Amino acid sequence: MKLFDTHAHLDDSSFDADCEAVIEKIRLSGVSYVMEIGSDVKSSETAVKIANAHDFIYCAAGIHPESADTAVQKDFDRIRELALNEPKVKAIGEIGIDYHYDDCAPREKQIACLEAQLDIARELDLPVIIHDRESKGDTLRVLKEKNVTNGVMHCFSGSAETAEILVKMGFMISFTGVITFKNARRAIEAIKVIPLERLMIETDSPYMTPEPHRGKRNDSSYVRYVAEKMAEIKGISLEELCEITYNNGKRFFNI
Repeated sequence: MKLFDTHAHLDDSSFDADCEAVIEKIRLSGVSYVMEIGSDVKSSETAVKIANAHDFIYCAAGIHPESADTAVQKDFDRIRELALNEPKVKAIGEIGIDYHYDDCAPREKQIACLEAQLDIARELDLPVIIHDRESKGDTLRVLKEKNVTNGVMHCFSGSAETAEILVKMGFMISFTGVITFKNARRAIEAIKVIPLERLMIETDSPYMTPEPHRGKRNDSSYVRYVAEKMAEIKGISLEELCEITYNNGKRFFNI
């Protein structure tokens, strides 16, 4: 069985005490690939280090909207440098817009941060990993204005209608352990309308831990539970779903 966790944060402080042991656990669990995701310059540099130290881990470099308020040109230059010079950097991300918290970066700064990194991705011909939280209108507007077609909407929580819009734009759509929760009706309806060739699976670890481990720290070894639920929703075998999402991830990230 082939499993690809397309979004993880092994640089998170919750892994500080046992990161290498967790990575070995992931390897032994049968996960074939992990995409380690940056969220600012420091974590992007750490993601590169983690990826370079482990043959089955690749990474993305980017500045998350939560860090948009302090991002300056030298930060964007560093993200570009990492993406240009580090072979294991396979995408620009995690980037996007987040309107959930009132104390997050001002909206105009978030949008400018996203636009700057979309330009880097276009210049370097790399896919983008998009974070959208309570910002669907502005996120879709910016992506359309920039004519972005090579992207994934990670940790998707939108409607089936939004999923169909993204599919028409050329996007991949990725789901976390949230789809195993009892109240995941909207995500399940979205999965039903998304073609298999546009689906990916992720943990977003250490967050979004799936059932039956909800409440514990998440890691990439739990991506299997996301695959099991997605296979159930799509009415296919677990093996087939894993094979499809594995190949989707490899193709999207050019691995």
